[in-house]
Amino acid sequence: MAGALPDGEPVPSDGSLPDEATRSVGKNGFAVYVHVPFCASRCGYCDFNTYTAGELGGGASRDEYAGTVLRELELAARVIEPGRVDTVFVGGGTPTLLPADDLARILDGIDRTWGLAPGAEVTTEANPESVDPAYLGALRRAGFTRVSLGMQSAAENVLRVLDRKHTAGRAPQAAIEAREAGFDHVNLDLIYGTPGETADDFARSLDAVIGAGVDHVSAYALIVEDGTRMAARMRRGELPFPEDDVAADRYLAAEEALTGAGFGWYEVSNWARDDARCRHNELYWTGADWWGLGPGAHSHVGGVRWWNVKHPLAYAQRLAGGGSPGLAREVLTAEDRHMEDVMLRVRLREGIPLDRVDATGAARALAGGLLDESAYADGRLVLTLRGRLLADAVIRDVL
Repeated sequence: MAGALPDGEPVPSDGSLPDEATRSVGKNGFAVYVHVPFCASRCGYCDFNTYTAGELGGGASRDEYAGTVLRELELAARVIEPGRVDTVFVGGGTPTLLPADDLARILDGIDRTWGLAPGAEVTTEANPESVDPAYLGALRRAGFTRVSLGMQSAAENVLRVLDRKHTAGRAPQAAIEAREAGFDHVNLDLIYGTPGETADDFARSLDAVIGAGVDHVSAYALIVEDGTRMAARMRRGELPFPEDDVAADRYLAAEEALTGAGFGWYEVSNWARDDARCRHNELYWTGADWWGLGPGAHSHVGGVRWWNVKHPLAYAQRLAGGGSPGLAREVLTAEDRHMEDVMLRVRLREGIPLDRVDATGAARALAGGLLDESAYADGRLVLTLRGRLLADAVIRDVL
């Protein structure tokens, strides 16, 4: 089950924002995130705000969900006028548990409300077993341009530990089907460092990803969150805890295999071919504005961050009553915004100007071989491969 939301000041019932927050909305780009909180089953490592039918206990209806999201969009339209939407990302949960027509309705509502920019990137996440060629074709015709498939591993034993329901070969096949359906970009997600995963298991996963012909790969070290089934199994001694050295070895293997196949890293955990970077995530990482639709979704406009109530039933009830589903918000200080900017931009291939970070910490990271010397000489902080392995330590140092 998802962790608790942070504290904050109350969100006005009409969702209104301070004038200074809305004055320049969209100046640095504007995105819409849509959270779909439904899953067919819960993976043992997951702590996202998602619910199976049993966990909802007869609460919010999946059949009515698209209409509920559109009601929040109506409220959002009264609060801000960004001028255009550069990217849309539908995440979850498993968005593709909704009928393709429902996702199309939501996308059409966003276009009618604010207007999709020419060439807007429109992504949905999907579990491999939740899509087929007909479904993917319907999404593409509706205007979706990118799909991100949760593969995690090509090893059956690893998928069992993660409680994934698809077979090892299904994710690469779904990626091929997405390409055939006409998607501009296709991503596969990997998780490495799962208990029981061998170096050969991960090598097979990388081979499968490359063989699927995708143009984007995300690879994340397994993080064991409190409150998950996996964390409980580890506390009971049923599974070993992840090892940092193993995770580092897996990352180096990913870098070697993906670079050799023509991918380039552009964020510590993301590799892409050519122009296949995820533009939606880049907007997050570079301080853009976005509105998050759905239960538990977070938004950010002009230095104000807010988050919706978590449970789908409470979310639907607030909107049905004519009020904002926002639970709380915070106004970020200049120091908050600087800290977040550094934390995110240090992880990017372009790095961050040296005058934005602590000079002593940056010099220490350079001496330790964590920063690119050429970029440093040009006034930018850019991580080396070793620096990527120790990115969190670099961020602490330069803040």
